[in-house]
Amino acid sequence: MKYFPYTIAGEETMTRVPETAADLDEFRRWVERRAIAGDMVGADTETTGLDTFSPTYRLRTVQVGDAREAWVLQTEVSDRTAESARWALDVLPRLVFHNATFDLLVLDRHLDVPLPAMAPKVTDSKIIAHLFDSRPKHEGGYGLKLKELCARDVDPSAPDTQEDLTAVFRSIGETKATGWRKIDINHPTYLQYAGLDAILVSRWLPVGEARLRKVGVRQALVDFEHRVMYVCALMERRGMLVDQDYVRGLVDRLDEEAKRHAAKAAQYGVTSVNAPKQVAEALLGMGETLIPPGATAPERTPSGALKVDKSVLLDLADLDQQWQRRGVRTPNPLADAVLHSKRAGKWRTSYALPMRDGLDENGRIHARISSLQARTARMSISGPPFQQLPSGDWTIRRALLADAGHRIFSVDYSAVEMRVLAALADEKTMKRAISDGRDLHDFTAELIWGPNFTKAHRKMGKGVGFGKVYGGGATTLSRQTGAPIEEVKTAIAAYDRVYPGIKRYASRIQREARGYGFVVITPTGRRVPLDRDRVYAATNYAVQSTARDVLCQALLNMHDRGLTEYLLLPIHDECLGSAPADIAGDVAREIGEAMRMDFFGVPLDTDPEVGGRSWGSLYMKDAKGKYDEALRAREDEWYARMSLAA
Repeated sequence: MKYFPYTIAGEETMTRVPETAADLDEFRRWVERRAIAGDMVGADTETTGLDTFSPTYRLRTVQVGDAREAWVLQTEVSDRTAESARWALDVLPRLVFHNATFDLLVLDRHLDVPLPAMAPKVTDSKIIAHLFDSRPKHEGGYGLKLKELCARDVDPSAPDTQEDLTAVFRSIGETKATGWRKIDINHPTYLQYAGLDAILVSRWLPVGEARLRKVGVRQALVDFEHRVMYVCALMERRGMLVDQDYVRGLVDRLDEEAKRHAAKAAQYGVTSVNAPKQVAEALLGMGETLIPPGATAPERTPSGALKVDKSVLLDLADLDQQWQRRGVRTPNPLADAVLHSKRAGKWRTSYALPMRDGLDENGRIHARISSLQARTARMSISGPPFQQLPSGDWTIRRALLADAGHRIFSVDYSAVEMRVLAALADEKTMKRAISDGRDLHDFTAELIWGPNFTKAHRKMGKGVGFGKVYGGGATTLSRQTGAPIEEVKTAIAAYDRVYPGIKRYASRIQREARGYGFVVITPTGRRVPLDRDRVYAATNYAVQSTARDVLCQALLNMHDRGLTEYLLLPIHDECLGSAPADIAGDVAREIGEAMRMDFFGVPLDTDPEVGGRSWGSLYMKDAKGKYDEALRAREDEWYARMSLAA
C-alpha cells in the first residue's frame, strides 16, 4: 500500500493506493462500511485527456473518498484493480463528482459501469455551485471550479496541487494537455492529486448544499438539473455519424477558400487577415471611415487601436448578419475578402478538422453537451461548437448523418423567446396575437406603422422585440439593420407604446432584482446574478433562462415518453434527432407533442420537420424557404451511389 498524507484545514488526510490483493481487500471493507452507512462518497477519475471517445483514450485511475481519506485505484495497472473499482461504484449508494457528465461517460465507456445505473445516485457538485452563483470567478462570481470553491470554503491556505502537477508535466517534456497521458502512473504528485479531488469534493458538497438552502433554492430545481444532465449525457454518448468523405473534401475546400480570399486581401497590403491594425490601415487608405453602424465616430480598443470587428466589416462589405447583400452601398472588396477568409479559416479549424480527426472507431463525433453552462443556464456544445453554426447554412451540417436507413428530423419552438416574454410580462395585446395565430412580427409592424408596413418596418419591429429578449439597445439594433440611430429610437418608443406590459415588466423585474441583491429570480426559482452596471439586462436574463428551462422540461417530457433514443442534439430552442425512415415523421410529431405546452396562458407551439440523411438536408431550401427538391434529390442519389441509403 502506498500512503500519501496531506493536511487540509489543519486536519491530516490520507490517500491510499492499493498494490496487493490484501490492500484491495482492505479497500473493499472500507467501501462496505460506507455502503452500509449510506454515506455520500466523493469520486473522480484520471484519464489520458478530454477526448473520451477516441480509440486511443484510456482510463488511468478511479478514486473514491470521504472528508478524511481517499483510495486511488490504478485501473490501468491490472484487471483485478479495475474490477474492484467497478464493484465499488456499483455498491456505493451515493456518489458526488465535480462535473459529473465527464466522469460518468468515461466510466460507462472505459470501465463498463452503465450510465443509466450510475446517474440516479450521483450528485454533481458543479451543479450545486452553478445554482448558487452561475458566474465564473473571472466574472466576479463565487467560482465554479472545484479548486477555487475549496480555496474559499475548505482551506484557503492549501496549495494548488494542479499547479504542482503542471510543473511535473513540464519536467518530463510534456504540456498540460499531453501530460495526463505520459506521466508515470506511480508518480507521487499524480497520485496525491488524484486522491485529493475525492477528499475535497466530499468536504465542499455539504457547504454548497447548505448555501443553496440558505438562499432558498428548492431541491426540486436541483433534481431537475440532474435529470437534464443525464438526458444530455445519453445524447452525448450516442453521438452522430460523420460523412468522412465529405469532411475530407470540406477541409481542403475551406483551406483553399481561406487562402484565396487572403490572397485578395494581400493585394491591398494586408499580409494577415487576422491582423486588425493592418486591416484598419488598409481600409483607411481606401477612404473608409471605420464608423460602426449606428455610431457617429470610429470606436477604439482599450489599447487605443481602431476597431475593425465583424460588424464594421459586414457594413463595409454591404452584408447583413446572415451574410446576404443589403444593396445599401458598393461592397468594399478588402472587407469582403477579410470576412470570407476568416470565416473559412474558422469553419475549418472549429468544425471540419474536429469532424475529420475527432471520431470514435465507428466514425461518430461526440460533441460535449454542457447542460448547465451560461450565466442564464443556457446549454453549450463544444468539440465542435455546433450551437454556434450560422443559421440557415447547410455547409457544415451536411457532414452530419443519420444512421443508415434513418432520416434526420428537427423540432423547434415557434418564436419561443418572444412567447416567453409575452407570458412573463402578461402583455395582453401580444398574447392575443399569439393565440390568434398571427405572425408576431407582421402584427407588430402593423401596430406601429399601419397595414401598409414595409419589409424594412417588419425587420425593425422584429429587431426591437429581439432587443428586449437579448438585451440589445438602440446602438446594437442600428448596427444590425443599418438604420439611423434616431429612427431606431423612434421605433423602440413606438414598440413600448403598443406593448406597454413589456416595459412595465422590465421596470418591475429590475426593481425586484435590486431587492434580491442584484439577482433575477426566474419562475423555476433559478438565481441569475446581474452585474450592478447592467441592471437593464434583467429582462434578457429572465427570458433566456426561462426559455432554456422550457426546452429542458421538454427533454424530460421526451425521456418520460421513451423518446430519448431518437435524440441527437439540443440546439438553442430546437431538438435534432433521427429515426428509421418509415417512422421518422411519426417520431418527429410525437416529439413535437412532448415539447408543446401552455406557458402561463401562452401556447408554445412546435414545428417538426423531417429531412433527408444529413442534417444539412433540413437547410437545403430555396429563396422562399421551401425545400430545394433538386438539392435533396442529388443528396439522395449520392447516398444511393455510395450504397449508404436505405
